[in-house]
Amino acid sequence: MSTLITSVVVPCQLRKEMQVSTLLQAVETEGKKRKWHGSVSGIVDSPLDKVWTIVSQSKRLSQWMPTVERCIDLVGDEGVPGYVRLVSGFMFPQQDGESSWIKERLVAMDSTSHSYVYKMEASNVGLDGSINSLKLIDYGDGSTLVNWSFEIDPLEGTLEDNIIDYLGFLYKSCINRIQGAIEDANKKVYETC
Repeated sequence: MSTLITSVVVPCQLRKEMQVSTLLQAVETEGKKRKWHGSVSGIVDSPLDKVWTIVSQSKRLSQWMPTVERCIDLVGDEGVPGYVRLVSGFMFPQQDGESSWIKERLVAMDSTSHSYVYKMEASNVGLDGSINSLKLIDYGDGSTLVNWSFEIDPLEGTLEDNIIDYLGFLYKSCINRIQGAIEDANKKVYETC
């Protein structure tokens, strides 16, 4: 069996254009930094709708996020994409002792699928452009699986594993507090009766 080998003559100008095109693609790819990703999950011993009631309302953020002190509406209507809120507290310790703050824009919210996505637009913590997604899933027997995923741009001077581990720890501690927030809300309802 013989092999047919053919050669193609590429004109010099075309070869230069191909090299420039390849170089431009490489520069473009380099400009798009790889994102760092992480996610945490936890089971809350409460029905899906009760968990959604707590996690979908900005005014209740401090009830299940231990380091959040305040959440202020800035633009738009809560629950509607485009809504902007300012979250402040001690989520990310600052060297000067000041509280950290993050301006977040709601990208998507779907009460049917019990999920939402926020983008961190500005902050004093270096996470501008980060995307956080929260998704609730009925886990059966009156419990709910909470999945919190996030993606951030690489942070200069920080190891990927360190920041992913820290964010995972922070967000997992929030998930762990949801049950307590639901129980506190139930106590308040009973106290007013």
